[in-house]
Amino acid sequence: MKILHVETGRHLWGGAQQVLYLIHGLGRLGIANVLVCTEDSAVSDNAPNDCLVIALPMAGDLDLAFIGRLKAVLKSEQPDLVHVHSRRGADPLAAIAARLYGVPVIVSRRVDNAEKPWLARLKYRLYRKVIVVADGIRDVLLAEGVPGDQMRLVHSGVDRRRFKPEPDRAWLAANLDIDEDTIVIAMVAQYIHRKGHHIMLDALPAVIEKHPNLQVLCCGGGAQQQALAAQIEERGLADHIRLLGFRDDLEKIFPCCAMALHPALTEGICGAALQAQSCGVPAIASRVGGLPEAVAEDISGLLVTPGDSEQLSGAMLRLLDDEALRQRLGNAGPGYVSDRFSISAMVQGNLQVYREVISQH
Repeated sequence: MKILHVETGRHLWGGAQQVLYLIHGLGRLGIANVLVCTEDSAVSDNAPNDCLVIALPMAGDLDLAFIGRLKAVLKSEQPDLVHVHSRRGADPLAAIAARLYGVPVIVSRRVDNAEKPWLARLKYRLYRKVIVVADGIRDVLLAEGVPGDQMRLVHSGVDRRRFKPEPDRAWLAANLDIDEDTIVIAMVAQYIHRKGHHIMLDALPAVIEKHPNLQVLCCGGGAQQQALAAQIEERGLADHIRLLGFRDDLEKIFPCCAMALHPALTEGICGAALQAQSCGVPAIASRVGGLPEAVAEDISGLLVTPGDSEQLSGAMLRLLDDEALRQRLGNAGPGYVSDRFSISAMVQGNLQVYREVISQH
């Protein structure tokens, strides 16, 4: 079996990391993989050695020439199936190329933002199957008219060998200059509006008033980084929030945190929340999209109403003021993640869809 994957995201964020986990796992099972990505992609630099990487120009939703470029790759590589992972313009264009060439195509849907129903019904007809990473995403597509029997649920995976509950405050002090008495909170998300950084800013003063030795580490990247930095300065929060940019050492940061925040307005399923819980750190997330599946309420974390900064500050204070609760939720996190979000289960789930679609082709 040969699978051609299309991932046109430039950065090694959550969705792209899942693609690499999948390709690596498939390769270990003897599945041949071809990865089509953009020419300036961090994904290609981290692809497994046994995966053929083909970089193509990709200029967005209206780059119709991408259809021809991808069709030429399909003719050369002759895959059994095309798996489209990215929504950055590549999903309908790659599907059209696959259908023109005559190879079955599926798509992974990782976000829960709504689309116009007529557009969703039209677009998803291009695919044999739609893999959703959360039931919350499935519900959105169902409401837009996508048939339920066209969708398959396959949760994302977390590398439990990397994300472990092994805090090293000495490392944190040496690398981020954070002393032992500082309460550390992590928020790992792109610097974009829907991730809810502005809600965190609204919630933080009430928490700082009671816990002045608190510092939030915001890790990520995105178009609104400068605007966010300006808001932090204007609100006098610069001593309590640090924008660290993209980090590849989250497995060292998370275990040293009291909690992880993800107050998103829309979300598929948050890999960072899963990673934090895998490290034994409770997560506070919005009750939206797939987050209620990623964070088990009052088991491995807490859920709040999206956009409600008072609920967010209340949840943060609840964890900070109740050490027994914080420890109970943190201790449950690794098991919760292992049971529901293993990489092996994610790989097998995708492979099962491949076999189903290829056998029907």
